[in-house]
Amino acid sequence: MSQQQSGNFSVAYLRIARGPCAALLLIALLLQPAQAQELEPRSYSNTPVGLNFLIAGHIYSEGAIAFDPSTPIADAKFHSNTEVLAYAHSLDAWGNSAKFDLILPYASFSGHAMVGGTKRERAMSGPGDPRFRFSVNFHGAPALSLQEFAGYRQDLIVGASLQVTAPTGDYDNNKLLNLGNNRWSFKPELGISKAWGQWTLEVAPSVTFYTDNTDFNKGGRFEQAPLYALQGHLIYGFASGVWLAIDSLYFSGARTTINGREGNNLQRNTRAGLTLALPVDRHQSVKLYASTGTSTRTGSDNDLVGIAWQYRWGGGY
Repeated sequence: MSQQQSGNFSVAYLRIARGPCAALLLIALLLQPAQAQELEPRSYSNTPVGLNFLIAGHIYSEGAIAFDPSTPIADAKFHSNTEVLAYAHSLDAWGNSAKFDLILPYASFSGHAMVGGTKRERAMSGPGDPRFRFSVNFHGAPALSLQEFAGYRQDLIVGASLQVTAPTGDYDNNKLLNLGNNRWSFKPELGISKAWGQWTLEVAPSVTFYTDNTDFNKGGRFEQAPLYALQGHLIYGFASGVWLAIDSLYFSGARTTINGREGNNLQRNTRAGLTLALPVDRHQSVKLYASTGTSTRTGSDNDLVGIAWQYRWGGGY
């Protein structure tokens, strides 16, 4: 499960007076894509065919928001709690290992900011936008049964995935901040994973494309440029089945346009984190993770901690 499947659902917490420039001043208001901030090691590791995974998790995040200095928004802070339910299934795709997963978030979010010298607050809870992903490893990870997998040793794996986010989360066009984004997003990603003994290095470049939200703030049009990201992971696997990853992420882009006026809110941010996976028995495992922003141009500079429980079944046992 991703470290940020819940998402940072937006980056302003306010209801600004409806003056003629109100929405345009909020071009710095980023309906910030959660996908960009994922730190997800072992996304392209080989998995025996026919396994099912049920995942339940909780994520807590808090932090501050960086806005362009020309906007009247200052001292923006937030915290959120998100529950995540996910399902994944491994399968054979043209002789290669592949996986499909579905992610359903439910979040409670609150934040505040000073807007033109006045404190504005916003609190909300409800479902976020669901996400669907299909990934396939087309080199170095053949489709194997559970019995065949016992003799498999990773070398170089190259794979790819496509993640789609659907606009079905909570959305109110009278609010500038929502848990749902009222738009589709599409995220193709390339994954490269190379093993050296117990060490594994992973690199995954991606780009996220967004459709327009044509009902933003009472019928406005919200557009967002593609967001480019590069994540990397250095993983050490212990003989006991425990593994530890050092995670890093760089992302850039996602400049917004509201009603034809482009904002000065290009993102160019970095994050770092740790992930620890602990097997409980042959069916269950627990994952702990944490990450923090290391540099932020615009967007959220937040700290995040989470825990996920995973139950596995199928594959002939």
